[in-house]
Amino acid sequence: MNIPYYHAIGKEVQVFEHAYNCKIPFLLKGPTGTGKSRFIEHMAHKLDTKLITISCHEETSSTDLIGRFIIKGAETVWLDGPLTTAVKEGHILYLDEIAEARPDVIVAIHSLTDHRRELFIDKLGETIKAHKDFMLVASFNPGYQRGFKELKPSTRQRFVAISFDYPEEKIEAEILVSETNVSKDDAKRLVNIATKIRNLTELGLTETVSTRLLVDAAHLIHTGLPKRLAVHVAVVEPLTDDLEVIQALKDLSDLMI
Repeated sequence: MNIPYYHAIGKEVQVFEHAYNCKIPFLLKGPTGTGKSRFIEHMAHKLDTKLITISCHEETSSTDLIGRFIIKGAETVWLDGPLTTAVKEGHILYLDEIAEARPDVIVAIHSLTDHRRELFIDKLGETIKAHKDFMLVASFNPGYQRGFKELKPSTRQRFVAISFDYPEEKIEAEILVSETNVSKDDAKRLVNIATKIRNLTELGLTETVSTRLLVDAAHLIHTGLPKRLAVHVAVVEPLTDDLEVIQALKDLSDLMI
């Protein structure tokens, strides 16, 4: 399998390799669609290790990660969760948007993120020492609902952390071309539109244009969808439901195309 494409922006590859060798938990901070998940996929392939990804949400509990008893035939058996599997077998466990998970998830991983590197399974009364190759990685969007779902300092300080942001325009255009085979001119137009919208802070958007949205638009354009329509459905509409803001963004993007 080919290694997932990732264009390094800074020293993140070097930092991750050192953190992996030291098995220090790793935290990726940054807006949605800036390549955090792709980066982890890239590094797992580069380091030739298995990656287990958990997309956290408000219902994600420690039981979902650690495991549970299930009925199998006439008996009750224990089924390891993804965290337990990763701890036992020595994989990278990636908790995507960790702040979205329930507080008991944070409690469950604390003993894995310090010198102990162990997981306590209360339902079994067992403590499991982490495999030497196990590594915990998490991502966090500090700008999303600021003040509502933040990571506590006691949790943050258990990780090596690195910030992700949107790449500079030239690199972002190169990413679009590499990911979608869209023309360089169309890639530049898409990046210019994104840059303009990202600077329009007066619109009050909760999230702005991510590289992921631009990749979607570039795919649509490359397959023949009209450019204005592609930008409208892949970039403008996903950003907001406010009709006035949608119209303003549509007018802006149409003009720039």
